[in-house]
Amino acid sequence: MAQEIERKFLVKGDFRKEARKATRITQGYLSSVPERTVRVRIKGDKGFITIKGIGSASGASRYEWEKEIPVTEVEELLKICEPGVIDKVRYEVPKGKHVFEVDEFHGENAGLIVAEVELSSEGEQFETPVWLGNEVTGDARYFNSMLMKNPFTKW
Repeated sequence: MAQEIERKFLVKGDFRKEARKATRITQGYLSSVPERTVRVRIKGDKGFITIKGIGSASGASRYEWEKEIPVTEVEELLKICEPGVIDKVRYEVPKGKHVFEVDEFHGENAGLIVAEVELSSEGEQFETPVWLGNEVTGDARYFNSMLMKNPFTKW
């Protein structure tokens, strides 16, 4: 089993000048129950299906399985997804030995910018960029599967 360990933060400043790559992402959920989310995603010119398990008590780690599939299959699966689509641009921002993935949301989640950093353990240390804001790792409101149900602009 693959284990994903990441911490999530709000973004409070300009990160764009440090970004090395930006990719448009469109995703929907075939299942958004916390015990097993099943997501389909178009990331740039590639398609993916991802299954995630329930998170740890801290919210920082959980089971994740992902497989690349044709974009045409993702487009078909998006038609049967639960209501709500996530539309965002993901920026890759290197800092020290880590790369922060900064998601700038659009559509009903416009105005929300969240940064995630993947770690090898929950206690791993990392350099903190000046634009990194409050940690929201365990806050379910910021899960993409929740943002499609309760968008940021409606909070």
